[in-house]
Amino acid sequence: MAGVKKARAQPAADPVQAWFARQGWEPAAFQKQAGAAYAAGRSGLIHAPTGAGKTLAAWLGPVAEALAAGEKDPPLRVVWLTPLRALAADTAQALQQALAGLGAPWRVGSRTGDTTAKERAALKLRLPFALVTTPESLCLLLSQEDARERFAGLRCVVVDEWHELLGTKRGVQAELALARLRTFSPGLRTWGLSATIGNLDEACRVLTGPPAENQEPGVLIHAAVKKVIEIETLLPAEVEQFPWFGHLGATMLGEVVKRIETARTTLLFTNTRSQTEIWFQELLEARPDWAEQLAMHHGSLEKDVRTEVEERLRQGTVKCVVCTSSLDLGVDFSPVEQVLQLGSPKGIARLLQRAGRSGHQPGSVSRVLGVPTNAFELVEFAAARVSMREGRIESRRPLVLPLDVLLQHLVTAALGGGFFSAAMLAEVRSTHAYAGLGEAEWAWLLGFITTGGSLRAYPEYRKVEVDSAGCHRVTDVRLARLHRMSIGTILSDAAVSIRMVNGKRLGTVEEWFISRIKVGGMFIFGGRRLELVRFKDLTATVKPATRKNARGQIPSWQGGKSPLSTELAAAVGRQLVAAQAGETREPELAWVAPILEIQAAWSVVPGPGQLLIEQTETKDGHHAFVFPFAGRLVNEGIGLLVAWRMARGEARSIQVTPNDYGFELHSPAPLEFTADEWRVLLSPEGLLEDLPGCLNTAELGRHQFREVARVAGLVLQGYPGSPKTAKSLQASSGLLYDVFTKYDPDNLLLAQARREILERQLDVVRLEETLRGLAGREIILKHCPRLTPMAFPLWADSISSNLSTEDFATRLERMLTQLNAAADARDGR
Repeated sequence: MAGVKKARAQPAADPVQAWFARQGWEPAAFQKQAGAAYAAGRSGLIHAPTGAGKTLAAWLGPVAEALAAGEKDPPLRVVWLTPLRALAADTAQALQQALAGLGAPWRVGSRTGDTTAKERAALKLRLPFALVTTPESLCLLLSQEDARERFAGLRCVVVDEWHELLGTKRGVQAELALARLRTFSPGLRTWGLSATIGNLDEACRVLTGPPAENQEPGVLIHAAVKKVIEIETLLPAEVEQFPWFGHLGATMLGEVVKRIETARTTLLFTNTRSQTEIWFQELLEARPDWAEQLAMHHGSLEKDVRTEVEERLRQGTVKCVVCTSSLDLGVDFSPVEQVLQLGSPKGIARLLQRAGRSGHQPGSVSRVLGVPTNAFELVEFAAARVSMREGRIESRRPLVLPLDVLLQHLVTAALGGGFFSAAMLAEVRSTHAYAGLGEAEWAWLLGFITTGGSLRAYPEYRKVEVDSAGCHRVTDVRLARLHRMSIGTILSDAAVSIRMVNGKRLGTVEEWFISRIKVGGMFIFGGRRLELVRFKDLTATVKPATRKNARGQIPSWQGGKSPLSTELAAAVGRQLVAAQAGETREPELAWVAPILEIQAAWSVVPGPGQLLIEQTETKDGHHAFVFPFAGRLVNEGIGLLVAWRMARGEARSIQVTPNDYGFELHSPAPLEFTADEWRVLLSPEGLLEDLPGCLNTAELGRHQFREVARVAGLVLQGYPGSPKTAKSLQASSGLLYDVFTKYDPDNLLLAQARREILERQLDVVRLEETLRGLAGREIILKHCPRLTPMAFPLWADSISSNLSTEDFATRLERMLTQLNAAADARDGR
């Protein structure tokens, strides 16, 4: 029909915008920015506070792309990498809900260590549109012969909680896996989600890698969402003039109970699993009527137990969960009204992360209540609050050249279709961790996996063969199976399974702890009083204890005492000075003012440009207390270094005791040194030459080599159902250590173990930085007739390690009586 205008076809409505409109939402600016960057082919890192919507910001880009392409049944398009397998199910559910809202018929699956055999079999047949997985499980998939084909259609990898992986071997494992996936799928985009850390730009570069040809560098996207976080502290009723570790803990129980009563749901965070067990019992005894409303959550509890607690949190049917960092990340528990932090926050970022578990919705206020167990921890909470306001947050340093992780990855790649040397070297060098890998190191690595190096006489170390075309492959079925069983970098002491006599699993403890319990002995685990029936083959069979009045031992786990971050330790020093000058309004500082007054009267409160050294003589001997405010690891390193240098000049016995603020040197002989002599003792010059002398490097190297050997695949954890004991693992790695030391001293894994001792045991980079900083400080040398409030915690820690519990309590009480009397006399009481 001429002359009749046809209506112009209208473009289909954007399904993402339509879905937001149906929900009554308005996309945040950072979500739009992330979507536009993804559509433009860019990678990046999204920095947004908890509950702001960063998951959707990363998810909607690849989903919108697939919807626009009109794909009906696409192959794997998105890999979602999570640091915790406990988060996988919740993440998969959240992603699936978004797909349902958008009308997309695709499936989100998960593949972790918790995935059932049936689900794994289904994933082998076909991968879903999106797969939520962990670094370990992703590497397991990359070890399959058809890995290249299965990942060829991949468009995007999202790394959740990237700040938790950065600076760890798992983070390096993720870097290598991402480089492999970029080879399989050119043009792959990498997106990360992160909470606040001090080096976000570097974190983005490490995650996204160097841009491919015609690609722009990774983009860092900040959410302009102001998350309000309130940090409050419970102030003790009475001021203790001479604080020591943990002395306030029990006295705060009543106040904690009152605060829990005021909220519908509370998370009570502790710093260790042992503290979790103890405080659960304390709360239960204080309020037995809460028996059905209290729960516990930590990493050693069985998965079913943790899952049940998480579900009760979602439903709001639990009043308080006593927990560790196992509930730090990711999971959205909207009913949580308040968060309590028991003891030192240890780090600024860590406290903010935990605070974000409450008010987990956009626009909500997140609140955390600090519960001090030590008077100086009051200052730590104040320092964390001030640092938060000033934007001072800890950085996470990425690792460089951990060769044990690379050795494992090369065998994984040889299993996953094989690799050619030149191409793989370029792929590996595209990561931040191995950008500086040299040709000689590369040749050594290839020689080690193909010939076994100095272990060439043993076939199990010749894992990879090179075919006539030059492709590196694993052809031995048995070696392939053993390698897949050992993929990963998470290491711990041998885990002993706790089982009831009816077979029900409760969780795990470490072998060293349970081996001290006699049959018939009692211990407490998961909030239960248990009696040991038998201990065999890393399984402890238990039954409910019948002796109601016996408390039983509380399990403890190695490495439970985490150090204060260097940033928070320095912030504490700044707050002490501000308090002395009357320049702070933080309520915690008003509470500790009487303590600081005694410190100033008997010594000084050191300023940022000062280094305080107190020299005191007691009936125990001679003490020097040094306060760099550098965190436990660095303080310990400086203390060991200074003690060794003192003994090198004149043979003497010196005991070193560190804490987060300083260290004590204790000797039967006088420790009389001038300020100039102290400056020489604290000099950064000759640090690397002197450190081996002040450490038991042989024994430390042997211990650290156990981890390196395990990650590199030289030592196996054991077979399913037949794990090796800690003693067996140590013997195996110790034998290899001795062989390499004697016959292969240039072995690169030995060198790595020695390097990791310096990096991990003493944080040598910060140790050197601190020593150089101390060189510019004024040394204040004080001869004190008695222990000061700052010195007392170090003295208490020192004698506690040498005395029985009863003797320690007697000595502590006697010293407190003397010091309090002296303080009262000063005040004219």
